[in-house]
Amino acid sequence: MNITVRRDTEHGRADLVLRWKGGAVTELAVPLRRTPPRRLRTDEDTVGLIRRLAVFYPDAKIAGILNRQDRTTARGMSYTASRVQSLRHHWKIPCHQPGEQPREGELLNVTAAARQLDIAPSTLLRWLNDGFIAGEQITPGAPWRIRLTNQLRDMLTDTAPDGWVPLGYATQALGVSRQTVLQKVKRGELRAVLTRTGRRKGLRIELPQPQDSLF
Repeated sequence: MNITVRRDTEHGRADLVLRWKGGAVTELAVPLRRTPPRRLRTDEDTVGLIRRLAVFYPDAKIAGILNRQDRTTARGMSYTASRVQSLRHHWKIPCHQPGEQPREGELLNVTAAARQLDIAPSTLLRWLNDGFIAGEQITPGAPWRIRLTNQLRDMLTDTAPDGWVPLGYATQALGVSRQTVLQKVKRGELRAVLTRTGRRKGLRIELPQPQDSLF
């Protein structure tokens, strides 16, 4: 017996022609087994990240963070607010709910923290870049967040005490680098305040008093 097979993918079948030894011919149409389409699924890492981000950010902000990390949807597309929203609904992730009055130790974005501290966001960013104020990021590319504590509030003042000097002067007087002075302040080895207003606005540091010689 001789068998000839012709695949007809358009109609999802295979046409078979069977030629028997006696000369008889039989034609058969056999349905082809269709391969089920691959199920598209967002990777678990991205879903988990969206779950963490949704606590703090609206969908549009989350989309921007995901795009900065070069993440794409299961279909290879960039993220938009509506696509983030669709994912949240699918995975039953609650949307961001802005809080009321911030609590002690709460993490706030730079704009909100600056508003609570009554300073300009640019000033807060400068202190953050200096490493004087600690900031946190949920993930790379996410906005910096400031932990609003009473300790941070207490460091802010409208006027600096007499004799307290700017950071640049303190580095010269102590003979150390700018970063070393900031680290000493953060460790509590030097006292400092952050003045919010006037020409003396910024970090002011109390220099240690020279010790009188015993001899």
